[in-house]
Amino acid sequence: MLTVTTASISPSLPSSPPSTTATPQTPNLHNSCQPINRRHLLLTSLTLSLSSFSVSVSVATARGLLQMPPPRLSNRYFLVRAGESEYEGLGIINTNPVAKTSVDSGLSEKGKKQTVRAALELKAMGACERNCWIWPSITQRAYQAGEIIAAVNGLSRSYIVPEYSFLDARGLGAYEGKKLEAVSEVYESDSISSTIKPPPIDDGTPNESVADVFVRVTQLMSILETQYSEDTVVIVSPDSDNLTILQAGLVGLDLRRHRDLSFAPGEVRYVDPSSIPTYKQPASAVYKCLNPPNCN
Repeated sequence: MLTVTTASISPSLPSSPPSTTATPQTPNLHNSCQPINRRHLLLTSLTLSLSSFSVSVSVATARGLLQMPPPRLSNRYFLVRAGESEYEGLGIINTNPVAKTSVDSGLSEKGKKQTVRAALELKAMGACERNCWIWPSITQRAYQAGEIIAAVNGLSRSYIVPEYSFLDARGLGAYEGKKLEAVSEVYESDSISSTIKPPPIDDGTPNESVADVFVRVTQLMSILETQYSEDTVVIVSPDSDNLTILQAGLVGLDLRRHRDLSFAPGEVRYVDPSSIPTYKQPASAVYKCLNPPNCN
């Protein structure tokens, strides 16, 4: 808001008759007000705004961008893989996000039992004894698992925070619809380079490399570390790869070895950043990793 100061003129009564030779002085209103240079004011205002914006962005970036492996974590984390899905029960690969909220992507009867055991294990570990936040993927089986975990641990639905994209099951491209055993071929490529993608397909299923998933889960952790402090967060994923790649990043393990941390359906794991698996240097120097977890 611009404030403009104007001169105030008060008439004064003369104490004696005016002299015929004196010339009355008329106040110069133009000189009594400081001229307003609108361009200067606008430029000054813009400079101040940009300075404030720069400071706020720097602070937000400093808090929000998580480096892997992190020097410390502000919260406690438990990683949970949802129980077996209907598709997994049939032995079929299903990673297309278009179908992630369908009933067919939900928990099988076996998967529901696995998830109840996971919820009881979390309770035994004291994960939610002082409340906790449950972050499940919006994928049907993961969200169902989140609801079961909340119910068993006495939490209301207000503590369930659905995640809409960062926890999607890893897209396996042309392997979509094939037998689960075919995933071993994907893992063979993963062990060579974290940037190798599965073959593409034109049905909308992503074909994600380990590095692609690593970007997603790092963004998720950045959000959690910024949003919460000294809280407990239970991350519920529809598949194993999200969790193994996340854990490898957190502990500084070569991402090509993420499968060494494989999660079974319904498995629960506490994240301990200080527990780094022994690094096994591959026999071939071609695969040497000098900067885990980022190794190609």
